[in-house]
Amino acid sequence: MDSVTVFGMKLEVLIIIMLVLLIAAIAGFVVVLIMHIKLKKRYDKFMLGKNAGSLEEEIQDLFEINKAVVEKVKENRKDIRRLYKKLTKAFQKIGIVKYDAYQQMGGLLSFSMAMLDEDNDGFILNSVHSTEGCYTYTKEIVNGECQLELGNEEKIALEKAVNAK
Repeated sequence: MDSVTVFGMKLEVLIIIMLVLLIAAIAGFVVVLIMHIKLKKRYDKFMLGKNAGSLEEEIQDLFEINKAVVEKVKENRKDIRRLYKKLTKAFQKIGIVKYDAYQQMGGLLSFSMAMLDEDNDGFILNSVHSTEGCYTYTKEIVNGECQLELGNEEKIALEKAVNAK
């Protein structure tokens, strides 16, 4: 028995090709159907209890909230700039040296402490502890320099503060 040909192809081959195409079409339909179902679920969730008017109100509310957030961000930026400006004059560099002012005293009870701002302006606090009492002195520092004579411990404390990061 001779096989039948259609369009120059054997009928069996043509049927197999058509079955493969039918299976591919069904698979494509299933994929599109699944995508449609997922999209419908998302749409239904988005529109839950909403109509066009209430949705428009929500969008307007979001714009108002966005405007408020933008204003708050501007206000925060101004506050941050103001804080940075104040911070330059706050003491942020400290150098401290503990020492024995007198040989008969022990325990490193005396100290020199330099406190400087960003521009290396501030003061040195020198506290000398002895058997008769404790004496505290201050010296002004401008641009990392002191107009008065500094003791060794004061120089070290000032150097530590100036080089502090």
